[in-house]
Order: sequence, then structure tokens, then C-alpha cells
Amino acid sequence: MKTFATLCTLLVSVAAFAGSGSKPDRIWITGVTVVSPGNLEHIEKGSVLIENGRIARIDRNLKARRPAGSTVIDGSGQYLLPGLMDSHVHVSSIPGLGIVPDQVKLNEPVAKSYSKHEAMVESYLKQMPRSYLYYGYTTLMDLVAPFPQELEDFRHQPLHPDLYSCNPSMPFANGYPMSYAPPKMRFKLFPNFIYDPKQAASIPAEYKPEEHTPAADVARVKSAGGICVKTFFERGFGGVRNLPVMSPEVLSEIRKAATANGLVLVMHANSFEAQKFAVDGDVDVIAHGMWNWGRLDDASGLPDKIKDVLDQIVEKKIGYQATIQVLSGLSAYFDPEYLNMRGIPKVVPAEMAAWFKTPEGRWFKKEINEGNSPDKAVYEGLENGPFHRVRLVVGYLGSKDANFLFGTDTPSAPTYGNLPGLNGYLEMKQLQKAGLSLAQILRAATINNAREFKLDSQIGTIEPGKVANLVMTTKNPLQTVDAYDSITTVFVHGKPIPRESLAAGER
Repeated sequence: MKTFATLCTLLVSVAAFAGSGSKPDRIWITGVTVVSPGNLEHIEKGSVLIENGRIARIDRNLKARRPAGSTVIDGSGQYLLPGLMDSHVHVSSIPGLGIVPDQVKLNEPVAKSYSKHEAMVESYLKQMPRSYLYYGYTTLMDLVAPFPQELEDFRHQPLHPDLYSCNPSMPFANGYPMSYAPPKMRFKLFPNFIYDPKQAASIPAEYKPEEHTPAADVARVKSAGGICVKTFFERGFGGVRNLPVMSPEVLSEIRKAATANGLVLVMHANSFEAQKFAVDGDVDVIAHGMWNWGRLDDASGLPDKIKDVLDQIVEKKIGYQATIQVLSGLSAYFDPEYLNMRGIPKVVPAEMAAWFKTPEGRWFKKEINEGNSPDKAVYEGLENGPFHRVRLVVGYLGSKDANFLFGTDTPSAPTYGNLPGLNGYLEMKQLQKAGLSLAQILRAATINNAREFKLDSQIGTIEPGKVANLVMTTKNPLQTVDAYDSITTVFVHGKPIPRESLAAGER
């Protein structure tokens, strides 16, 4: 009853703000338990003052007087934590429809490229920012955007998380992920590729080698406002294999240029070979867990060779994005309960949720299961194979207190199994199952991400002077992962937003 009364009070307050035509400049959150990653050993109740979108004061005196001119929000029985950050998303990609559509229309809104489903895609893109907020994600990092205009469109939505990017991304010529685009379009969709002289015959003549060196590409990222460099080491999988990959010498040049420009170096790497390559090249962040062990795939435990690489990741404090939900994005097609999840109608429009259940909406299942094996067999194959391997890796790194960064790769591949916001909550459950503590999960989604991407002066902890991107929950995130689905209020630059007002269909 107390939680319901608190929510009603907040709704009245927000309605009053809306009616007045101005946002609250001073908010006084009282009697709330403050959970800040910088001080998890001393969790206490207190009051938090927000002024002009920033945290102005934290008062541990529960009898402290209400600051003049402030609006009170009663936080009794609730927990206040920093807004969450997902450092691996793709806001221009559409769940269930793929990263690159068959009919690409450059310099047009991305929905135009999905002409058959244009209205559904437009509806999804308007809801998506709210869906991330619904699960507490107030900061996002986009790592690859074939349609960069969508980043700006995202930022112009009425309510949205803060969005940073590594764009334009830097694939190796004709390598992953540009290999998935039609040959005639891939260089236009990924124009910041790294030139490979060995492939000169397959690279359009308009692209000059001297304009696509690592130094030139990194400079373009910096000029475009990116705060990180995203590159790739991927030989391929499924029906697309033996892709070209960069040499250690090329990675060394990228490393040098990223450092000179003050940018964080992020590398897509999900295999033992790729992560060893990334470690040897001193990248800052490895994007993905290690679920592909190559010739070691059949090992029952964690091989010593892999432990050696993981130990180096710990020693070098390389940021590690486990992204276990990437695999769940595949297994969702073989899980009869996935589309019945109660969170799905909250994060995608009704027409999209209904389309997922149609034969057309399930097209990607055939791509995954070309041999038409029974659903149970495919599901168990994923569980006993890549899922098992990545959990062993994450558990080992967790026992060494590695530098985990929270990232989901939403959406990965053309799957409906990775939905905005909800995918983050499910990733947290996967991390806990793999062996991470609740404190490690909270730090990964807040201060670790903020520090790695040089945003910690603004976000990541609850401290005076920081942006008031905050989340209020009814459950303690240090006691249960379900706290991240007990959100009552999300604060975006100090503006309190009742969670349920962010759900699909609530605008």
C-alpha cells in the first residue's frame, strides 16, 4: 500500500509540473535508501536534493528541512541508484528485421528502407528510447550505426536516454559487419572502413588508400563526435565465413591513433583467437563474451590457454562486455515461452509484438536452424555449447573481479530475441547465473561503464555535481536482480518520470 501511495503522490506531482508548463527545478527526495556504487559498504537512508537537473546535496539527516521552493518526492521504502548505462546498443537496427535491410535507401529515415513494414518500424523507433528508460537505462553507447541519422532522430525524441557513440565504426575492408550488406552498398553503409591493399580489386576506385588508413579513420570518428573507436576481429560464422581480418600491425596503428585522439578503443571479439588478438593489441574494451573457443570447443572445463588470456584481461584491466544475451537472441526462437514474457508488451508496440508471432515474423528461425532440427535439440545445443562456454569464462573473470562493463548488443543479428530495455534486465539475470555478484552487476552498469568511457565526472554514482540521471526501485539491487524490474520512477536530468508512463501504448 505504501508503494502505491508513493506512486500516486509522484503522479500528482508530475501532473502538476506538466500543467504548469515548466519542469521542476528543485526536487527533494526524502527518506530513500541511497545505493551508490562508490560506497556500497555503507548503504544509508537519506534525502537527495536535485537542482536544475543535477544532484545538489545528499543529506543523511532524515529530519532535515525541506529546501525552500522544492517539490517533495517521498522515497520511503524505496532505493535510489544511479541511472544505468548500456554501453553496447544499435539504435538504428530493428529487432526481427535485421541490421541491414534488402532495400537500402541512403539519406532517408531508416523506416523507409523497410518499406513493407514502414509504419511498424516508425512506431518502434518512437517507442525505443522510452523502452530503455522503462528499465532504467538513462545512458547508452551506440557502437555501430549504418544509418547515423537515426542517432540524431533518437536524441530529438521527447524522452530519451543520453546517447553517445563510436560512430562511424571502423570495419576492415569487406570484413565483418560490412560483409552482411549487399556488395554494391557495403562501402556506402560503412564508409569509414580500413583499406586493405590486398583487396584493391574489390574496393570501389572512389575510395583512396590514403583516405582510409587507421589514422584517417580514427580522425573521422573524432570529428564526428565519437568518444570511442569500434573495430572488429571476426572471421565469420554461419553461412558467412573466412572473412578478411586485420593484422597486428594494423591494430597497432589503430591503437596509436586512438590514444593520440583521446578515444577509447573497442574491439568486437567473441572467440579465443579474437580475444587473444585484442589483448595482445592492448585494446581498452572487448565487446562480447568468449563463446567460441575454436579447437578447444569440446573441452569440458576452462582450458589453461584460455585462462592465460583471461588473466591478462584482468591484469590489464581491459573492459569486458559479456553480452550473454546475444546467444539468447538466438535461443528465443526455440523457447516456446519467450514471446509470452510479460515485459515484451511494455517495450515494443502492439503491432510489432503481434508480428513476431506470425510466420513472417519468425523468418530468422530458418536461418538459424537450416537443418530443421527439433526446437528442443537446438535449444539444448546452444545451452550445452556456447552458453556453457561463455558462462565458464564470465564466472572465471568474476572470481578475479575483472573490469566488467555492462553491454547487451541490442539488437544483435536480425532477431526479435533482443528487445530494448528488457534485454538489459535479462542480461543481468544471465550475469548472475554465470557467477557475478549483484554488486559487480551494479558497478558494471554504472561506475565501471562511466569510468571506462570517461563519463564518470557526470554519471555513474550519486554525488553532488553529477547529472541527476537516477532510478528509484522498491527492491534492493544488492539483494535481488529483480530490483531492476521493480522501478517506480526514472529521473532524466532531474525530471521524474513514472515508469508505467514509459510503457508502449502509454503515450
